[in-house]
Amino acid sequence: MLTHTGEKPHKCVQCGKAFKKSSNLKRHMVVHTGERHHQCSQCGKAFISSNDLYRHMLTHTGEKPHKCVQCGKGFSQSSSLRTHILIHTEEKPHKCSQCGKSFISSNDLYRHMLTHTGEKPHKCVLCGKSFISSNDLHRHILIHTGEKPHKCVQCGKAFNISSNLKRHMVVHTGERHHKCSQCGKSFRTSQDLHRHMLTHTGEKPHKCVQCGKGFSRISNLNKHMIIHTGQKPHKCAQCGKALSKRSNLKSHMLIHSGEMPHKCVQCGKVFSLMSSLKRHMAVHTAS
Repeated sequence: MLTHTGEKPHKCVQCGKAFKKSSNLKRHMVVHTGERHHQCSQCGKAFISSNDLYRHMLTHTGEKPHKCVQCGKGFSQSSSLRTHILIHTEEKPHKCSQCGKSFISSNDLYRHMLTHTGEKPHKCVLCGKSFISSNDLHRHILIHTGEKPHKCVQCGKAFNISSNLKRHMVVHTGERHHKCSQCGKSFRTSQDLHRHMLTHTGEKPHKCVQCGKGFSRISNLNKHMIIHTGQKPHKCAQCGKALSKRSNLKSHMLIHSGEMPHKCVQCGKVFSLMSSLKRHMAVHTAS
């Protein structure tokens, strides 16, 4: 009857959160105690509940028992399948009260709301850097530990997060399931398709807070920010010269190696930099 009345008689004495069932309250209490009695026999990782352990075990077995009837894609968790189904229906039931943007899942909406509040509740104990989500923090922690637990069975290459391994796997399979509705070009990942779509829309959602310049990719914004900070993080191991971009360092290294990979098809003259070759080509076009 509690499902009809909405009553939640079982209340946590620590934080006041209420539950319909005593079993739910019992599971909740381990959040405060930190107890993790359910240990994985494969890797030793411990979990709060048996359900969490079961879901984790699927990462070892690779089993994905929950299948989408629309496209056949498999998922290890039923909740992931339910979220995926919304891609087919194009339903976005979770709307932001601040800007009106809609999202497929409540988790996506929650993470989005933090962009309005500026809140970053998940803090790294090693360097103090803060993150919007616990997943972002977990991925960041691996930078400190150097751990790369996700290994490719084809070539042995290891990754710090499973999503990077998943993206890598299409290198072996050659699959390109993500197709552009505008030009028909196909991509390996949904992220690649999303970035490509920005070339059609002209949208540049990543804005520089210093000068207002917009970028289609956040990586390009990060590179641009170095112009304002004056930071030169890429240092030459040969002469100590510091450069703002990795690509600039790569070009600089050719000075030391003497390599000249850029050849003029007209006269055969070689250059270390593509920019030098382009300038040289003007000699031929002028004549």
